[in-house]
Amino acid sequence: MDKNTLLGMLLMGLVLFGFIYCNRPEPNTTQNQTEEATLQHDRRHTADSIGAASLTPEFEARIAGLVREYGVNDGDGTYTLTTGGATLTTSTDTINTGKLSGTITLANKEIDICQAFNPVDTVLTLSQKSSISTLLSDIYNERVKYRDFAGLLDKTAAQPFTVENSKMRITFDPRGGRMTRVVLKEYKNENTDPAKDVELMSPDNGSYSFIISTGDRELSTAAMAFTPSISQDSTTVTMTLDMGADTWMEYKYSIMPDNYIVGLEVTQHNMSQSAIPANVTEMGFDWNLNMERNEVGRTFEERNSAIYYKTKDDSPDDLSANSADSKTVNGAVQWVAFKNQFFSSVVIPRNCFKTVEMESMPIDRDSAMGQNFVKTMSLKARFDYSSTAEQAFAFDFYLGPNSYSGLSDVTDIINPDGPDLKLQKLVPLGWGIFGWINQLIVIPLFNLLGSFIASYGIIILLLTIIIKIILFPFTYKSYMSQAKMRILAPEIKEINEKYPGQENAMKRQQETMKLYNRAGASPFSGCLPMLLQLPVLIALFNFFPVAIELRGQSFLWAHNLAAPDYICTLPFTIPFYGDKVSLFCLLMTATNIIYTQLSMASNPSTGMPGMKWMTYLMPIMFLFFFNDYASGLSYYYFISLLITIGQTYFCRHIVDEDKMRARMKENAKKPKKKSGFMARLEEAQKRQEAMMREQAKQRAKKNR
Repeated sequence: MDKNTLLGMLLMGLVLFGFIYCNRPEPNTTQNQTEEATLQHDRRHTADSIGAASLTPEFEARIAGLVREYGVNDGDGTYTLTTGGATLTTSTDTINTGKLSGTITLANKEIDICQAFNPVDTVLTLSQKSSISTLLSDIYNERVKYRDFAGLLDKTAAQPFTVENSKMRITFDPRGGRMTRVVLKEYKNENTDPAKDVELMSPDNGSYSFIISTGDRELSTAAMAFTPSISQDSTTVTMTLDMGADTWMEYKYSIMPDNYIVGLEVTQHNMSQSAIPANVTEMGFDWNLNMERNEVGRTFEERNSAIYYKTKDDSPDDLSANSADSKTVNGAVQWVAFKNQFFSSVVIPRNCFKTVEMESMPIDRDSAMGQNFVKTMSLKARFDYSSTAEQAFAFDFYLGPNSYSGLSDVTDIINPDGPDLKLQKLVPLGWGIFGWINQLIVIPLFNLLGSFIASYGIIILLLTIIIKIILFPFTYKSYMSQAKMRILAPEIKEINEKYPGQENAMKRQQETMKLYNRAGASPFSGCLPMLLQLPVLIALFNFFPVAIELRGQSFLWAHNLAAPDYICTLPFTIPFYGDKVSLFCLLMTATNIIYTQLSMASNPSTGMPGMKWMTYLMPIMFLFFFNDYASGLSYYYFISLLITIGQTYFCRHIVDEDKMRARMKENAKKPKKKSGFMARLEEAQKRQEAMMREQAKQRAKKNR
């Protein structure tokens, strides 16, 4: 292995090492977050709101008035209001209208409300009475705040129900009129034992709601009771928010067959007459999610879990995946995605969001929550709204896998005449030339082979062979350069011995370049072919960890080619390595060391002891970095190195170095046109010699 080839290998290794290092996940310093990340809304109260008060007759009278206003007339001279753990009753008798009866639940204990308002009662403690006062105040203030919508808070909602298509099961909850659970039927959570279906949304870990502005208040639809109905073919779910007096708002969900898209169209009637003032021009959409872990390899799952978004005139952008991050975007936002390594939940308003506030927070790995979750994410968006319009607004949701081809088709499905949403950018294939290689070469080849081969291990093998055949001219060029440098090694040694010392460096370089020129060799021809292969290596480094086709696919001992192929757990932890052993990573490292040894052994005369240890160091470094990477990636590099070793032996078999030496001697006899570089080098040599003669003369004068 000649010096320049060795430098090329080191440079390529350092570039790849630097690329991996720059893409490493940053240490997570976030404190354990044991509570759900729930958006808190600014609750502006009217002058009628009350704070927690003592249980006085005046306070009792106000609560009794609330029961008459929002409760149900039982027909026997009483009104009853059941809400917030309380069942409150008051009379229509004018003498007793300020009196309450019923029960209130406190700390799982049912308490007679009359007992709470009895000033001489000694059974309840002061703390219990204070808690009852606070609870009643909250009930009162919520009713004051919701006004025309208050009856929907107390209305008993229907039970949640599930609809499904061939791809997913969706649970709807009439309380809030929303999707509360989304299960992907074709994918399993690899982090659970036994593996369960992947859930992109669940009642305990995420929710969304619309925020209705009524001028001085913002009301969440999350607590309102909708009336559901389902079409006969289960493709349409309708949620109606009936406020009486011919006033209603209706959510119409359309579950498209055989894909992961859910449409939502919202219509309304007479909302401006009583519920929402006509001068209200905006509505809000709030969404929060504790992102569940789905993969065995946490490193890549964390690195590829982030909030992505796209504004109308720009390419998709994202928040940091490696640390806590937040961002406010003012402008036309076409979509926002809560993206996991292999799955995404995307909200796509048909009319762009006006503003969005986004926040992403990593979860401490060592916390109880960190065992099952990777991030907490939240979105708070505003969009145009008119209470006088029958068609209020419309959204689309994509709730599915990060498949490059599937995401590319979303625009054609939901808006074929609209601009490209570029949702395929949720699959990070690398920037610039790396992304182009994946899009134009790797993915088409991968899909072509996958169309008639079932085993993805075999597909990776064939893909590697095809890529190595395409790159073979570069490999052959590199080998030929090494062979020429081996042949010239004795003559280069003679030049070094003839012109020793720093004072002869220019002459030594000039004579060496003349030798290269006469023999038709180049010191860079061994380096450049290897560097030209680097974009392919980096492109595949990006592709394999995000290729959902590999997820859950087994090959040999690897259970999942998209996750590390751990074969055992060590009884101790190695710094920067961990306590688990990936076999494909070990094989890749061993093969890399063997290849390095063979390359060094083929050029024993090169003798660069200061560089040799660095050459062997690179495979060891990759062992530490690749141990928790996707096994498909390590498998590819392992196969690629084996093929490279085979190509090296093939080149040795077909290249006759004796004939090459003879041709190089013939080339040396032929007159060569002096290159511009050689001319400049000779000119520099002449200037140096003249300068050295002048310095010698000056020294001679001083010695006289």
